[in-house]
Amino acid sequence: MRILYGVVGEGMGHATRSRVVLEHLLAQGHELHVVVSGRAFGFLRQAFAARAGDGPGTVDVQEIVGLHLVYEGGAVDKSESLWSNLGQAPEGIQHNLQVYEQVVGSFQPDAVVSDFESWAYLFGRAHDIPVVSIDNMQVINRCRHDLDVVTGPSGLPALDFRLAKLSVKVKLPGAFHYLVSTFFTPPVRKPRTTLVPPILRPEILAARREPGAHLLVYQTASTNRALLQTLSRLPMECRVYGMGTERDPGLGDHVRLCAFSQQGFVDDLRTARAVVAGGGYSLMGEAVHLGVPMLSVPLKSQFEQELNARYLARLGYGAWAPELTEAALRDFLARVDEHAAALRGWTPRDNRMLFACLDEVLARVDAGEAPPEALSAENLGDIVSARTAQALGE
Repeated sequence: MRILYGVVGEGMGHATRSRVVLEHLLAQGHELHVVVSGRAFGFLRQAFAARAGDGPGTVDVQEIVGLHLVYEGGAVDKSESLWSNLGQAPEGIQHNLQVYEQVVGSFQPDAVVSDFESWAYLFGRAHDIPVVSIDNMQVINRCRHDLDVVTGPSGLPALDFRLAKLSVKVKLPGAFHYLVSTFFTPPVRKPRTTLVPPILRPEILAARREPGAHLLVYQTASTNRALLQTLSRLPMECRVYGMGTERDPGLGDHVRLCAFSQQGFVDDLRTARAVVAGGGYSLMGEAVHLGVPMLSVPLKSQFEQELNARYLARLGYGAWAPELTEAALRDFLARVDEHAAALRGWTPRDNRMLFACLDEVLARVDAGEAPPEALSAENLGDIVSARTAQALGE
């Protein structure tokens, strides 16, 4: 099949998991045309440079202009994000129209796959081409969540949750099927929705858990120097990524500022006693897979991240805090053994469940079938339902 694949460029988690799916599709002999924005474009273009071309088993990676977010002080700066996107809109629209004409004239896809990306989705809908959604965001809208994970201070569903649910709902409506990657399994409330485990890159699948004594800290706000002072007061080695490599003598030898290295980061993750990071789904899924307890500090006004963090804490796999204070950090570290024990209840899985579900969906598209309400391939939702029925003695 000829497949148009759209990857949102905001954050690198979408790009790393899309690389995994694209590798599988290439191995199945599909011909791929990838449209991607932001930093993800350079990553995917380099990853698939040797597979470029036309015909089965090849991929063409093309850059489009997508929306992006501006961050300030651990939160999304909505005003700056708006003005930044408006500033690039005229040139971006013109460029995207040129890409549109190229795809219409030369590729003519049989199916569209979208990792929360609108350009490819809209192309598919405009040309009556079935769209398959693969992402983690759809869990917000297509599953039912208990009040304890979506409630705000008023006791009602938080406004941020309702806004996040609405934004996800209108992002990719009417897709042929939704494959939702998740480490938590709320009940599915909408048809054409299938839950699959976290999509894991090969480096994580090859890693083996060997718990050590250090704390791994992944920080996206490079100006948060107060965090380093907090870490300097902890009685353990701290390996910090995302805050440069310039050493401050006042921090002590046990606070190490690490230059980013993919394999170095994976090694530090698999051997960490625990990890402290934001609320991004990709790293959280990797930590759960490897059995590493995590303290999550979501970005403010990003309820998708907060939902991930709340489920992490609900399952006992870690803790979450609205701000990274010394008290929150010490409380988390005091309970790391409890979190590690809870993580032993998670069954690590590779990507075969996702691949089987995706292959079934594409086979149904190729056969001209109507969108199935549920899939035959094994999935997380079926496993959870079977366990629940067994527990109830049904």
